[in-house]
Amino acid sequence: MSNVLVTGAGGYIGCILVPMLLEKGHKVRALDRYFFGRDLLTTDDNIETVKEDIRRIRPEHFADIDYVIDLAALSNDPSGELFQNATWQINHTARVNIANLAKQCGVKRYILPSSCSIYGFQEEGVIADETSPTNPLTTYAKANLRAEQGTLPLADENFCVVALRQATVYGYSPRMRFDLAINGMTYGAWKDGVLPLMRDGSQWRPMVHVKDTARAMCFMLEADQDKINGQVFNVGSDKNNYQLKPLAEKVAETVPRDVKIEWYGDPDHRSYRVSFDKIESIGFKAKYIAEDGVKEICEALDNGKLDKTLKTITLKWYQELVKWHKIIKDIELEGGIIEL
Repeated sequence: MSNVLVTGAGGYIGCILVPMLLEKGHKVRALDRYFFGRDLLTTDDNIETVKEDIRRIRPEHFADIDYVIDLAALSNDPSGELFQNATWQINHTARVNIANLAKQCGVKRYILPSSCSIYGFQEEGVIADETSPTNPLTTYAKANLRAEQGTLPLADENFCVVALRQATVYGYSPRMRFDLAINGMTYGAWKDGVLPLMRDGSQWRPMVHVKDTARAMCFMLEADQDKINGQVFNVGSDKNNYQLKPLAEKVAETVPRDVKIEWYGDPDHRSYRVSFDKIESIGFKAKYIAEDGVKEICEALDNGKLDKTLKTITLKWYQELVKWHKIIKDIELEGGIIEL
């Protein structure tokens, strides 16, 4: 039974990844700030919960750890732009520090979940693979690229390092996010019969189901080191390369009600289509397509298992926490409010 340190374990992907690791027989040290609550993560004797910020991680957090999956990050473009300093600290500096500490503490493998957003805008007709020039357009994307550049050179025969450039994730998770393209489209269509779509709909986006990206991380823990060490892999599948207007039409057709598409915003200039041949060449294949994610989200909404709240919109929840932190600091006295 291997011991896996998962940072960001209470997040959107972490809440899917941790149970998957347990099913595969691993023990998990789940380290997170738990901004969205500890109760979202499954309870199990083989989970050790650690409430900590990755900017404060210490060597003792790596005690008896075989593998690290470094998920913790401020995880979308709007959050990255509002909290730029924190995004650089968390998504870049802290992750490079974690990789260095992991190596010093004898960890065998370090998995860095990165993002296909580092490809930014690509010329029409280009299908970006792992050798393509990167063109990060946002703080989030730039910090991910710098994290790759700071961790991959640490790879050697005793320390396996892999960066996974994830496509835009979708699908149900206990820590649900409706600020992701397919998930947001699905909720609007299910709730009001109106699917919000950013102009102009011709832009390409690679997508990946949350279960598939979690499966890819598990796959990399067991893959032949000689085939993956020091390398970057795009995570997704060609059948999940979508132009947004046809994708919206698929979502509308899958939601069990009449749906109309409603355009919003200025034209989005981020457009990139991605090749996933490399990860498929070593034996990993994605299982899910957009319709699978739409169906499971609608089912969870229908049975009351899921609803849209402030917590399901990452930036709004961060802003809410900041607001209440200030309110509490202003009125607390000697560590208390009513009870002192």
